[in-house]
Amino acid sequence: MKVREINEEDKVTPGEYLLHVPTQQIVVCGAYLKQENKIKVLANGRLMTDNIANFNKIVLNPQQKKQIRATRCKGCSRR
Repeated sequence: MKVREINEEDKVTPGEYLLHVPTQQIVVCGAYLKQENKIKVLANGRLMTDNIANFNKIVLNPQQKKQIRATRCKGCSRR
């Protein structure tokens, strides 16, 4: 897993994993507010807003993305 700073040309989408540098937590992006220079994230079940400079983007290779993706339980497919 690699991390890199968020540049101005980067796209940050809701649901994407980010690293919050001051707390060293992996958080889930909720909203990317480029005009306000803020990002809203979900961290430990709480909504948090902080400056873009305090976040790093997590870069995953295709194998790591496949491991993170959730699968269905197959219970609904029987109906």
